[in-house]
Amino acid sequence: MAFQSTNITSKLYKKLSIQVSLSGFSFCCFDTLNNTITTFNEVQFNTSKKTITIEESYAEAFKKFPELKDSYDEIMVIHNNNLSTFVPSALFDEDYMGSYLQYTTKVFETDFFTYDKISNYEMNAVYIPYVNINNFLIDNVGSFDYKHVNSILVEKILEASKNNDNKKMIVNFNPDYFEIIVVQNQKLLLFNSFEYQTPEDFIYYLLFTAEQLSLNPEVFPLELLGTINKNDPFYAIAYKYIRNVSFLDVSPLQQKNSFTTAENQKHYILFQS
Repeated sequence: MAFQSTNITSKLYKKLSIQVSLSGFSFCCFDTLNNTITTFNEVQFNTSKKTITIEESYAEAFKKFPELKDSYDEIMVIHNNNLSTFVPSALFDEDYMGSYLQYTTKVFETDFFTYDKISNYEMNAVYIPYVNINNFLIDNVGSFDYKHVNSILVEKILEASKNNDNKKMIVNFNPDYFEIIVVQNQKLLLFNSFEYQTPEDFIYYLLFTAEQLSLNPEVFPLELLGTINKNDPFYAIAYKYIRNVSFLDVSPLQQKNSFTTAENQKHYILFQS
C-alpha cells in the first residue's frame, strides 16, 4: 500500500525504512547507490506512561532524530504486529479480507484491513495496519509505501529456500509472540503466530506444529531469528527437544552493513526492507 502526497524530482539515492509498533520503532537509512545501511536507530517507548498516546510517543521521539525529516527517494513503513495471515491468490477476495483474519485474531467491524501482494509466490498477506501511526507519519514524513513485517519476512525466507527440497522450520522470535514458518523449495507449507509466556509454551507450539506436519524432531532443521539468543531459556528448551537447532545465516546481509550477527538477526526484516 502507498500514501502518495509528493513527487520526487531529483534522485538522492537515499531510502528510509521505519518499522513501527505500539511499543516503539526502529529505522534505518539506506544508500541505494551502494546498497548499504548508513544510519540505524531503535526507540523503545516508556509504556508505564499511560496518559501519553501513541501519537505523542512518536512525536516526542521524532524530535530526537533529524534524519527522519530528511528528503528521500523512497520511504517504507513496516507494520510490526501479529495481526496478519497469508491467502493464496486463487482464493483471495478483496471484499472479504476480515474473514481471513477472524480465525487467527480477534477482529472488529471498525478495523481497517489491507493486503500486500506477494506476486512471485501467488499469495497475499492480509493484515490490520496501525492507522493512527500511518496518519501521524503522513503529517511528518510525507509520502510513503507501507507493508506488513511478515510480508517481507516470508518472501525472504521463501527466496532462500530455492532448490532445497527438505522441509525447514524458521521461528521469528519477538517479545510476547513468535511466528513459525515452514517452507520447502519456495513453497509456504505453514505460517502461524503464537503468543507465549514461558519456555514451555514455546516448545509446546514448536512440537505441536512439527507433529501436524509430520516433521521428526530428530531430523528437521529449526532456524531461529529475532530477539532470541544462545543464553536464552527459550533457546535452551528448543535445543533440548529438537536435534538440529541453529540461527538463520545472516552473513549475506552483514556484507551490507557494519552491525553484529545478533543485530542482523534481530533486525533481519528492517535491514532488508
